Amino acid sequence: MISITEWQKIGVGTTGFGIFFILFGMLLYFDSVLLAFGNLLFLTGLSLIIGLRRTFSFFFQRHKFKGTSFFLGGVVIVLLRWPLLGMCLETYGFFSLFRGFFPVAFGFLGSASNIPFLSALFQRLQGTSSMV
Repeated sequence: MISITEWQKIGVGTTGFGIFFILFGMLLYFDSVLLAFGNLLFLTGLSLIIGLRRTFSFFFQRHKFKGTSFFLGGVVIVLLRWPLLGMCLETYGFFSLFRGFFPVAFGFLGSASNIPFLSALFQRLQGTSSMV
């Protein structure tokens, strides 16, 4: 059994609030204050969940430098009150950083859902035709 520390629980909540504020800021026509607050909460929560050392080692790997620069550059642009440009940069950086994680997530969603259409869709997005 994996034990979760209190800091990690706080980090999950902080990350959840960060995602909420980012989505709410996008819903309110890219409100720069909500987006900036959501970005800060998301990054703080991520560092609380996995730790500062792992966060820095994840973001500052050599092969992830382009994604990191776009993501963190987008955060800075949002903080400078250019929300639309900043969110575009962040989105590109996010997809560039987590490119390797998406097939795993789609595979999990495909095996977890019992709805035939969604299962087939997620398996197609995963990139394999394995039915296991």
